[in-house]
Amino acid sequence: MISTDGSTDRPTDGKAPGAMRTIGEVCDALGLKPHVLRYWEEQFPALSPLKRSGGRRLYRTEDVALVARIDRLVNREGYTLKGARQAIEAGEGEKSASPVPDTVIGDLRAIRERLAAALAA
Repeated sequence: MISTDGSTDRPTDGKAPGAMRTIGEVCDALGLKPHVLRYWEEQFPALSPLKRSGGRRLYRTEDVALVARIDRLVNREGYTLKGARQAIEAGEGEKSASPVPDTVIGDLRAIRERLAAALAA
């Protein structure tokens, strides 16, 4: 299974992290229907999986991450397809490296240091 944030660092589908995945594998992992994913390919120019003979789609790691991002924007955050496309094109909707504000991180670090000092004593 691929996590919903699109990360494939530790996939549980038995494939290597950088392996290509079929439309069925991506749909199973993200809980989507294949027709929805094919429609999204029409609506999002950035989503363009490799197509083999017979039209078989193979999704690269970055394609899977984009599908997960679209899914999050549309199905969890309530964006329209047009709004999601605009957000992706503008670079919005990306998860930041740290979704926690810097002030909270500073407080947590201070607590960690106090705990470490208490344990060392």
